[in-house]
Amino acid sequence: MNLSRRHFSWALLMAAAGLGSSATAQPAQTIVWAGFPPGGLGDQVARPLIERLKGRYPGTLLIDAKPGAGGRIAAGFVKRAAPDGANLLGAPSSPITIFPHTYGAKLGYDPLVDFIPITPLASYTFSMTVGPGVPAEVKTVADFIKWAKAHPDQANYGIPAAGSVPHFIGMMFERGAGVPLRSIPYKGGAPLLQDLLGGQIPVAFNVISEVLPHIRSGKLRSLAVASPQRWAALPEVPSLVELGYSDISAVEFLGWYAPAKTAPEFVRSLNAAVQDALGSPEMQEVLARNGLLALRESPEVFAARVKAEIERWGPIVKATGFKPED
Repeated sequence: MNLSRRHFSWALLMAAAGLGSSATAQPAQTIVWAGFPPGGLGDQVARPLIERLKGRYPGTLLIDAKPGAGGRIAAGFVKRAAPDGANLLGAPSSPITIFPHTYGAKLGYDPLVDFIPITPLASYTFSMTVGPGVPAEVKTVADFIKWAKAHPDQANYGIPAAGSVPHFIGMMFERGAGVPLRSIPYKGGAPLLQDLLGGQIPVAFNVISEVLPHIRSGKLRSLAVASPQRWAALPEVPSLVELGYSDISAVEFLGWYAPAKTAPEFVRSLNAAVQDALGSPEMQEVLARNGLLALRESPEVFAARVKAEIERWGPIVKATGFKPED
């Protein structure tokens, strides 16, 4: 997939939607398909959001899942769906912004051609987290590097999946710190967290919402965050950029996407309703509890964000030399 020669134009997509779709602007029921099992971060945000959308949006909204292949199964399903607003994709940014570079032509969809970004929900970052697998005196990144060099046989880091954002953070950290680390892929964040809490894995790069309760309770320690600046949920924890790792900057986002040629009236209507709901006190509390920041953006601004992130991750993935196993 030659992304450098792709030209993404919201205006052109909207024109195509108006000319190429006979869909009504307002389906009676819309299903937002997630690519991961229920209970994850996307679910934790989308379900309370849908409750807040009652009265703000006239149609019926439901959440369902087609888990597997890191979200690619759900993305492929929505790509093939009719552009009538009845089936949408709810996804973190990786399947949209990183997978084009890791899977190339094997991906099966082109995010700049096959989807229309409707609305972002929230952004989040990652925590470099240690637990009982390292001594209690390891409280800083410098402490961890010293420990890892002294215990090379134990210098492993856990990731929720190969080719995920935490995997690339780990590879960039390994290169920047000058310390060899081995990545241990898990089948999702939940089993990784279990082993981190149990001491089977010494360090992990976790979605911040997964570890936040355990950091607050003292069971885990965050050594750094991957956002460019300190993150509001952990203001006492430095960013990796602040510590001198200037190339490690990763903030993902949750978003909803429609099949190409979906009517622009539907896109704008749902965006307006979601953006209004995100400002409600109830959603602000949900986001704060999970260490998330609301993203209040129009479809055009969100589309520009998606395109910019696709372009940004290209050279990063290439520099790591990552090759997918499937």
